[in-house]
Amino acid sequence: MTAPVALLYDIHGNLPALRAVLADARSAGAGSHVLGGDYTAFGAWPVETLAALDALAPASTTWIRGNWDRWLATCPAGDQPDTEVVRGAAAHALAALDPAAVRRLGDLDAQTAVVTPDGVASRIVHGSARSDMTSFLPTHTDHDAANAAGVSEPRLIFGHTHLQFLRPGPGGIELLNPGSVGLPLDGDVRAAYALVHSDGVELRRVDYDHAGSAAALRAIDAPWASEIAGRLERGHA
Repeated sequence: MTAPVALLYDIHGNLPALRAVLADARSAGAGSHVLGGDYTAFGAWPVETLAALDALAPASTTWIRGNWDRWLATCPAGDQPDTEVVRGAAAHALAALDPAAVRRLGDLDAQTAVVTPDGVASRIVHGSARSDMTSFLPTHTDHDAANAAGVSEPRLIFGHTHLQFLRPGPGGIELLNPGSVGLPLDGDVRAAYALVHSDGVELRRVDYDHAGSAAALRAIDAPWASEIAGRLERGHA
């Protein structure tokens, strides 16, 4: 029997959440990891979070780039929204991270394809097949077909919205959002990720000290950090 693969998206520099998810995945027998982008910004531990991910076995870890990884590598010339929260979070992450690490994450592929342990060919993206800034919602929208255009695999795995769900998509494609490890926005403060076993997909939630992560952000004493701390405490924007 093939070991499960753990799908980790939108970690956002939340080291306690990442550690809890990695421990849960180990206890469930995960043998590999897919990392879906947005690794460092918005959290109190950008450097430590990246180090924890870099410690995963390279041969069994698949990385792709998220919009935040792209933004940091192109700052200030990128297309990131010009808001105080985004500017502050970007400045904090860039001040902490080694420039070589920023470039490395920015140079990751935007998407790739894998075959998961249940034998399903899966397209791995951050937001959607067309962009790392557009994505799917838990219920059908008129944008679904455009967001899945060009996908030939029967499963599309994505994140970006920080909403955990699994549902049918256009043309019979299965849409899988593992949710956000570090900043869930679906009303549940627990860290979110997914396991794909030999017999299918399991959406998982993991308790961790989210109040401690929020307190670490508030200790930064910056408007952006206070805003993100509130989202951690509420479990939504």
